[in-house]
Amino acid sequence: MFRNRLVKVFRHLHKQAKRQNITCYRIYDHDLPEFPFCIELYNKQLYVAEYRRHHGMDDEQHAIWLQKSMDVMSEVIAIDSHDIHLRLRQRKPGRSGQYKQHDEKGEEFIVEENGLKFIVNLKDYLDTGLFLDHRLTRQMVREQSKDKKVLNLFAYTGSFSVYVAAGGAVEVVTVDLSKTYLAWAQRNMQLNGFDDPLKYRFVHADVMQFIKTLPENHFDIIVLDPPTFSNSKRMDDFMDIEKDHVGMINVCMNSLQQGGKLYFSTNKIDFKLNEKEITASAIKDITKATTGFDFERKLLRYCFLITK
Repeated sequence: MFRNRLVKVFRHLHKQAKRQNITCYRIYDHDLPEFPFCIELYNKQLYVAEYRRHHGMDDEQHAIWLQKSMDVMSEVIAIDSHDIHLRLRQRKPGRSGQYKQHDEKGEEFIVEENGLKFIVNLKDYLDTGLFLDHRLTRQMVREQSKDKKVLNLFAYTGSFSVYVAAGGAVEVVTVDLSKTYLAWAQRNMQLNGFDDPLKYRFVHADVMQFIKTLPENHFDIIVLDPPTFSNSKRMDDFMDIEKDHVGMINVCMNSLQQGGKLYFSTNKIDFKLNEKEITASAIKDITKATTGFDFERKLLRYCFLITK
């Protein structure tokens, strides 16, 4: 059953990826309940996350089932078993669960997306360093960024910052609470030749506190892609996207110039944007427009373009 499904989806997605010259894409995401995997291809290496569940198998039975599943992946996708990197993912809210580090040290390598280079690591963290579901969003923002001042909040490894710098932004401010990911973002920028400290600034800060210090009417574009929930010890308070998104968005809108654009995204499954309380001239749901071919019918995030 798993083999048949994987053959079908990989054949379909591989053709589209090759046609678009894309080498990093999601192949499978819990398509079958009996096989709760997320499978992503990064050049010639495979990232596999097994979602935690009550499978009713003892350790030995699970190990055999897992090995057989990985053998199917190796055969169908034509990937050497040594190039398959397995992680166990818990459906746990907050940054502490999302970015858990593992003891085993892996190797970083470089991938390309739309002519830009990014460092990924398929072993050390639950996430790889490049969120594939925002491929089209990044390109959309890039096309709007020439001669613009851009703020990237909850920046993770700075992929949006790289895109807007490539698009010709005159100022890029990259903000994240994690020193590890902020340093990763800086390396991604340098990898693509964006190392002018006068144009590209990296800020280690609690975003919820940092946005309160922003100047009014300064930025042209703000990217806001927060976690659904965070209670990091390094934060002054916990953050809940359902409760906090209106206040967060309105503070950001105050820092935009007239006509400026805020790209807001969230992974909360049952999220409802409280449009009535948001100070904006226009709000557009761009979820469908930013959904890549490899995420159709299985994308669990929302994306909005909010104009001042």
